[in-house]
Amino acid sequence: MNPKVDFYFLKAGKWQEAFGRLRSIALDCQLTEELKWGCPCYTFQKKNVVLIHGFKEYCALLFFKGALLKDANGILIQQTENVQAARQIRFTNAREIAEMASILKAYINEAIEVEKAGLKVNLKRTADFPIPDEFQRKLDEIPALKTAFKALTPGRQRAYIFYFSAPKQSGTRASRVEKYTQQILNGKGLND
Repeated sequence: MNPKVDFYFLKAGKWQEAFGRLRSIALDCQLTEELKWGCPCYTFQKKNVVLIHGFKEYCALLFFKGALLKDANGILIQQTENVQAARQIRFTNAREIAEMASILKAYINEAIEVEKAGLKVNLKRTADFPIPDEFQRKLDEIPALKTAFKALTPGRQRAYIFYFSAPKQSGTRASRVEKYTQQILNGKGLND
């Protein structure tokens, strides 16, 4: 147990018992407990294996390279279509966690073996994601915007592509592109 992480379990509210059970399971697998992104993160030889986090409707154990796990029980969930590597196991109460303890340990041990083997998830490149027409027109219209966009990190580029692509209506997509054009020209990411 890492004392820097204790506060997370003390403030857990609705998920306090569930988080405590997940913590015990992760520590039983001989992982190192750290605090990353404000959440308890469990590592093996400094490599992220699993993270505990909570939401309004559920709490979850997130496997950083969950896409590489066999998922023999069919319980891993891809949060959104754009998440490439991570997978979650979701819970709505502590009883579910207690009943699944041996399964969860097996999944964590498999994730540790993935790290020991040095396996990597083959991620899609930014160029593999389609650019919405509204944004492509703006890039063609303003060469400096195209240059500034290409100068952004791949993660920042993807964030913009996902954000601009999300709305169903063309007008909304165009409005988002218009709103963030100057921010891109300034070399800033969506959330900078």
